[in-house]
Amino acid sequence: MILKSVVFILLFSTFILKSVNKNLIPNNLGRNYTKLDSFKSVLVTRNIQIKNYFNYLDSLIKSINNKSNLPLTEHILVRYNPWIIDTLLNTDYYTMMEKDSFVYNQKELIVLRKGIKILIPDSLEIEKLIKTFSSTFLDINIPEYKLRIFQDSLLLYEFPIRVGRNERKYLKMGDRVTNLKTINGIGKIVDHVKNPDYYNPANGRQYFVTRRDDDKITKLPQIPWLVTEINGVRNGQLIHPTTNPKTLNKAYSNGCIGTKEGDAWVIYYYAPINTKVNIRYDLLNINKQGDTISLKNIYGIKQLIN
Repeated sequence: MILKSVVFILLFSTFILKSVNKNLIPNNLGRNYTKLDSFKSVLVTRNIQIKNYFNYLDSLIKSINNKSNLPLTEHILVRYNPWIIDTLLNTDYYTMMEKDSFVYNQKELIVLRKGIKILIPDSLEIEKLIKTFSSTFLDINIPEYKLRIFQDSLLLYEFPIRVGRNERKYLKMGDRVTNLKTINGIGKIVDHVKNPDYYNPANGRQYFVTRRDDDKITKLPQIPWLVTEINGVRNGQLIHPTTNPKTLNKAYSNGCIGTKEGDAWVIYYYAPINTKVNIRYDLLNINKQGDTISLKNIYGIKQLIN
């Protein structure tokens, strides 16, 4: 009798676990894409390409939150699985070329491979990451051509950037003469554009391919753009990747802040919406050796020279 009871309990427990796992599979992804093999991880059962990456994560997170009441977000899940950021970073066109791998269409690259597991943070781990995000901010110094990511006073990353040109120009998209300088001030990230369309702001024409620094033509990549609000104004000043890194460390853009493709993925996952952004114009800079360096006054703002 005892033996029969034990067998019944085991069979019943197995049925319950299978039912829970089945219900936690995103409805529109099904068994072909994902399986929750435990309450701690997700097993990816089909290769996920960049073009499907965000839809996959959105469906997965929605399913987990519905079944577990966790306040899980894409940024929290990926930061809890930092290898995902490393994988995305390495899809950079120029990184791939260094490995003798020419990529015409970045959207076709696989970023989540069949058989890998994505770890699911518990409520305490999620709370810890939320606190980390609240103390993280972006610091951009225009004449230094640098974007830094800080957590409180700790420097996490430092990236080269390009900034706006020191000129005024008619832009078709705004239908007016526009000051192309990057605007400094205090603000925040207010939106992410996960699948951006590309337009030439000068003539308003949409384009789909780009000429790289090595003179090769490729399709444009799918990498998120960060929308800023500076001094309380959304002036179209974005943080986004450039397909021509030779323009970094220059005043080259129409006002936006350009980064390497790989760097853009890192910045995106360290800057969820409401992340503080400090864009400054400091001409005096202290290097790693402690020496004070005077930077070139690219915008000719004389009152800031000490």
